[in-house]
Order: sequence, then structure tokens, then C-alpha cells
Amino acid sequence: MTSLPDRRSARQFGALALHGCAAFVAAACLAGAAWSAPAPWYFWRSKVDGKRVCAQVSPGPGWDRDSTPYDGPGCEPRRRVFVIPMR
Repeated sequence: MTSLPDRRSARQFGALALHGCAAFVAAACLAGAAWSAPAPWYFWRSKVDGKRVCAQVSPGPGWDRDSTPYDGPGCEPRRRVFVIPMR
């Protein structure tokens, strides 16, 4: 015959399990954020009238991607920064 654990030990186990689960979820979120990057921007051309728009995702089924990806927002190329060393 097995004995049931007292309430205090069950409560402590539950608190430890909850704390461990929360730590795992926090670590998983931080790990995902470390590898994430912003989505690239593209020009999209309308199949109906040929107009172009700039967006990160397709505006809908009537649009085709019409450019290579841009890193900068609004389909602008990324700014180049030149560092001039001091002598």
C-alpha cells in the first residue's frame, strides 16, 4: 500500500514545476529573439494595372513580387556608413 504525499510537498513540487516551465518558456523566447531579423521589403506589381507598391508581404493574390529584397524600410537600400580612421 502506497502512502499519499502530504500537501506541503505536493505544493512545493507544483511550485518548482511551474517555475521550471516559466524558465523554459522565457529561455525559448530569448533564443528565438537572438536569431530573428526583420523581414525584407519588396516591390510588388499589380497583375491588373501594373502599379507597384512596397511591402514586406504580398498585398494579395493579384500581386507578383517585382524586385530583389531590400534591407531598409520602405524599399530603400541600406545606408552605407564609412568609418574614416583617425591618425
